Amino acid sequence: MAPRILVAGERPRRSREAIPITLTLWTEDVSYRMRRLPRHETLDARGLAHHVTRWGPPSDDPVVLLHGWADTADTFQFLVDALEDDWPLVAFDWRGFGRSQWSRTDYWFPDYFADLDVLLDTLCPAGPARLVGHSMGGNIALLYAGIRPERVRCVISLEGFGLPRSDVDDTPGRYRQWLQQLRDPPPFGEFKSFDDLAHLLLRRNPRLTAERAAFIARSWAAETESGSVRVTADPAHKLVNPYRYRRDEAEACWRKIQAPALLVLAGRSEMLPMLGEEGTYAAFRKAIPGIQIETLETAGHMLHHEQPEAVAALIEAFLRRGETA
Repeated sequence: MAPRILVAGERPRRSREAIPITLTLWTEDVSYRMRRLPRHETLDARGLAHHVTRWGPPSDDPVVLLHGWADTADTFQFLVDALEDDWPLVAFDWRGFGRSQWSRTDYWFPDYFADLDVLLDTLCPAGPARLVGHSMGGNIALLYAGIRPERVRCVISLEGFGLPRSDVDDTPGRYRQWLQQLRDPPPFGEFKSFDDLAHLLLRRNPRLTAERAAFIARSWAAETESGSVRVTADPAHKLVNPYRYRRDEAEACWRKIQAPALLVLAGRSEMLPMLGEEGTYAAFRKAIPGIQIETLETAGHMLHHEQPEAVAALIEAFLRRGETA
């Protein structure tokens, strides 16, 4: 399918009822000044329109950037601008996030593997892909690298290391919570203005700069017809998953990774302490043979928003070693 250009104000048709949202590309509306301007298009993947962002020279072998839960491809802009070389780069909004179409049913984690599998055929037809993912995107990248090792040339996970082992005794309560949420779905946020959302982001993460918070607010949300600002993600993403996370299955996939792999951790991560002993260097190296691990000591979980220069340096060094190997 040939790419279709996404025009400012356009949104792929959605299957659920939602407040109509007017989108803008906001390139000149925020204080953050882009060093590398993005290009936008849409691609179909398994019947859903996915918003795609590209930077750098055209290529059939770009580095693929995969965003985390409730984030969007657009906020990789800070990382892209911090890279020293003009790499060909591509990112897309996962189904139900940003400017990609909402799912017609619920959201199941294996769907992300299938969407990525299809999109790579179009985005990286030259051969195995170089994957860089943050949080949920990093988890998808690592799992996919073990599921489809022949399709991955190298993989970098930024704070994507799985979840703690689940307790099966919680299963009845989890199903009960899921059933209740189906009756009364939890909403995503609505705000008076983009500034209000940006101020909330700064309160939650004081390591952000004001200009980056303003940029993220306009990436995550859009103005409604009533003049308020609403997060564009599908509220169905907030439903608790009725199936418990199975870390043994994740580790079985990780053990099949053949590509060089880098895990970048944050010294002030809000997520890593949840793993306990399984969040140590030794545990990661046991679970993912050959993994290279780096830690940015003063960064939090959203490290690519907080310290894009440091993250870019680690990514670029890793990619360059792969190019010369």
